[in-house]
Amino acid sequence: MSVIDNVKSLLGLSEESEQLKTIISLTESRLKALLAVDVVPAELEYIETEVAVRRFNRIGSEGASSHSVEGESWTFSDNDFASFDDDIQAWRSKQKEQSKGKVRFI
Repeated sequence: MSVIDNVKSLLGLSEESEQLKTIISLTESRLKALLAVDVVPAELEYIETEVAVRRFNRIGSEGASSHSVEGESWTFSDNDFASFDDDIQAWRSKQKEQSKGKVRFI
């Protein structure tokens, strides 16, 4: 399933909106920058999906760090990718290990 299909499913949407496409595009761009890659690896697409859902749900509250009304309280993180730092670091470490090679001179 593609990222946009996963996001639509999680949000209960049947149609793609330009707003949703933009959120996914920006989320993908940021994740590619964090990973220093041109294409988000399939094993990390879940990060793109989850961050896009968070960003979509926050529409209208973009500048707020917290919100409280009659006992209901919301708190937003400054960095949407912070909760995935361990996953990103593990992926980077795995890539470094795989790129190490051996050179033999005969």
